[in-house]
Amino acid sequence: MTAEPPAPPPARTGSTLSPLAHNAFLLLWLSSLTSNTGNAIQVVGASWLMTSMTGSAAMVALVQTATSLPFMLFALVGGAAADLHDRRRIMLATQVVMAAISILLAVLVGLHLVSPWTLLGLTLALGVGAAFFNPAFAASTGDSVPRSELPGAVSLNILGFNASRAVGPAIGGAIVALGGSLAAFVAAAGAYLVAVVLVLRRPASAPDERTDKPSMGRAILDGLAYVRQTGPIRVVLLRAVAFTLTGVAAWALMPLIARDLTGGGPSQFGLLLGALGLGAVFGAAASHAIRRRFSQETITSAGGALYGAACLLITLQPGLYATAALLVIGGAGWVQALSGFSVAGQMLSPRWVVGRVTAAVSAVTYGGLAIGSWAWGHVAEVAGLKVAIAASGGAMVLLPLLGLLFPMPRHEGTAKT
Repeated sequence: MTAEPPAPPPARTGSTLSPLAHNAFLLLWLSSLTSNTGNAIQVVGASWLMTSMTGSAAMVALVQTATSLPFMLFALVGGAAADLHDRRRIMLATQVVMAAISILLAVLVGLHLVSPWTLLGLTLALGVGAAFFNPAFAASTGDSVPRSELPGAVSLNILGFNASRAVGPAIGGAIVALGGSLAAFVAAAGAYLVAVVLVLRRPASAPDERTDKPSMGRAILDGLAYVRQTGPIRVVLLRAVAFTLTGVAAWALMPLIARDLTGGGPSQFGLLLGALGLGAVFGAAASHAIRRRFSQETITSAGGALYGAACLLITLQPGLYATAALLVIGGAGWVQALSGFSVAGQMLSPRWVVGRVTAAVSAVTYGGLAIGSWAWGHVAEVAGLKVAIAASGGAMVLLPLLGLLFPMPRHEGTAKT
């Protein structure tokens, strides 16, 4: 009698860390981690320099607007470029240009030639580079891991981003305290150059051999048409912009929270921003297990309410360390929703349009950050810092009501090819 063939091994479901076993993804992930750490150091330097040049809450908040606005304006162009052109070259070019801009900013600071508007302009230029880097990076994720591990890889991307938001501000605050904003800009340039080396070490993806690739304009229009015609993706975009528009006040006004609510300087600013990022790291690390237990609607609603409650408690001025602890808790809630938006964008999209869909998610997410930063900065200017933070936190606590009308779509088993 013929022996029966051995049973196939059970399907591997993966874990949050399992995508790192793939060398192409590991190098991709490290390049993004390094670049985002440089971005975080850069933002600390720029934010504190603006705080020292002007006491205006509106101008301080505009640093966050300048960082985020390019994603709203250029993310779709970057997504189309990622779908049509060599993603590795796009990532290399952006990092080289961003390093050059940081060096230019350091020179201008050293020569005392920087003004608030020059600072905002160069910060905006750095954001344009990141707006082209991120879609190429996100679209390359699917080329670097098996499709079954894509959710874990996306969660790792969010974890890495928020790890940089935890470590980068703390490093940036220390650098600014010791060497000023000039030193922070030099350190950021160094981080971008390290990212260049890591991207160069990553194997190139297989070339796109399609002969019927659309033009850039047609690709953007096709991507917009796909988003417009796909109801679940429209819901993701609505929830993402509502979340960031409402909740960005604490991120945008953190230099003033450090200065006015805790009585600190650049080191305390880095500590508080790092605490918010550290909480996001904890949240991202747990996201794989949380996604298996709860629906994305539950995660998004609970995470936003937790973050909002933390913002409300901060306005009571409980002290530096209690404020930092609240920000850790709030950051954990914040990232659960953001990771959900990113995962949904990837999982609901076929490969031919994934760069544009993820760019659309980034565009509305960062659009909310940009517009919200500007708006909350003006609220703080007119009504005071505490009122702005409390209003943002209270609105975040109430925001889950939006889920009654527009619940987050389920995407289990909907990954497309």
